Amino acid sequence: MRTNNSRVKNTIISVYFILIVAGITFLTVFKTFSESSSNPFILFICIALGFAALFFIVHFVSKYFEYDSDGLKVVVTNRGLLFSDKFNYREKQLEFNKADLYAYKFKNYIFYKALTFYIEDKRGKKQKETFNITLVTRNKRRYIRQSLSKMIKKNKNI
Repeated sequence: MRTNNSRVKNTIISVYFILIVAGITFLTVFKTFSESSSNPFILFICIALGFAALFFIVHFVSKYFEYDSDGLKVVVTNRGLLFSDKFNYREKQLEFNKADLYAYKFKNYIFYKALTFYIEDKRGKKQKETFNITLVTRNKRRYIRQSLSKMIKKNKNI
């Protein structure tokens, strides 16, 4: 099975655009009300920190996810949505044999969803790899869960 969340890129670009427009709007509103406020510097710092926090939350959550379990190996890729064609500074890729997977876990937080793979290599060493699946739709997560459950069931029978 092969799936990804490539359709969400336009949505994230729209969110960034809305954040930038809202930031410019708040700066102009701040300029008009700065004379009437008792301490405009503190108000400016609060607005700037709020927008910076929103920007970094969106940046942290917005990742491209690709899952490919066709063939003998499973390939999972996470990378940033913006500037990922030229700068792969946020890319994380995992490739493993289907027989090496012994567990997986989906974790749901408030703004973040993660998929953790538990893999055993040929020397018996166990490793854990976590991927961001926040922007993957519910149906695609269900298909990934079914695929991984099928692999684990097959591995336990062997």
